[in-house]
Amino acid sequence: MKGLTMSQVAKASGVNIETVRYYERRGLIAEPPRNASGYRMYSSDVVEDIRFIKSAQDLGFLLEEMKPLLSLNKGIDDYPIEDMYRFAKAKIQEVEEKISQLVRFKMLLLEVTKHPESSLPLPKNQCPVIKRIIDGRGER
Repeated sequence: MKGLTMSQVAKASGVNIETVRYYERRGLIAEPPRNASGYRMYSSDVVEDIRFIKSAQDLGFLLEEMKPLLSLNKGIDDYPIEDMYRFAKAKIQEVEEKISQLVRFKMLLLEVTKHPESSLPLPKNQCPVIKRIIDGRGER
């Protein structure tokens, strides 16, 4: 039986072995057949699938969103354009919320750094971060 071992797949796709196992458990890559010695023997397509997954993650897609993207990439299923449109609109909303969250976080950090270093350390009750967390005005 010809194919790649898990360590060869991991090395070729630039991930560690645990990532390959994890993707297999999540159903993102198929469980491969085993050779006579019991080793999993992956096709070379798995390397491309893992690279695709990592690239999509780098763009901001979640693992939960990967199966339809993989199907679309492989041409296995037609992904209705209406579904992709709704998916894109939802992702835009998520990105906007994340940007807003990051801006609030940056403003909080700027508030902390307004204090000159010579005035540090501040009492706990004057720390803007601690005060915000205690007041329950953390992220939202």
